[in-house]
Amino acid sequence: MNDFVLLFRISPAARQAAMGTPEQAQQSMQKWLAWIQELDNTGHLKARGQPLDSAGKVVGGKKKMVTDGPYVEAKDIISGFLTVKARDLEHAAEVAKGCPILEGDGSVEIRPVITI
Repeated sequence: MNDFVLLFRISPAARQAAMGTPEQAQQSMQKWLAWIQELDNTGHLKARGQPLDSAGKVVGGKKKMVTDGPYVEAKDIISGFLTVKARDLEHAAEVAKGCPILEGDGSVEIRPVITI
């Protein structure tokens, strides 16, 4: 089995829609916890990761300029991540299809972890 990072992307508006009321936030959290438990039960969960705040900074270039990020013009932001185990990239994509973020306008980016 290989390791893959699942990056959860969602627009601020879609995130607000999913977490708008306390009841919606609780239902969303229950779906996430159930999905993560299913990944663990099936042997696909490598590391739980964490949700990420929408604020941040970006350091870039030779001058190491610090700017606010994620960039305002980005239509979606990375809201969290976790690491899963799967046979290959296609299998990791199948595993990602159960992610609750896909019930709204979110997406899951799947990236293989390179072992060095």
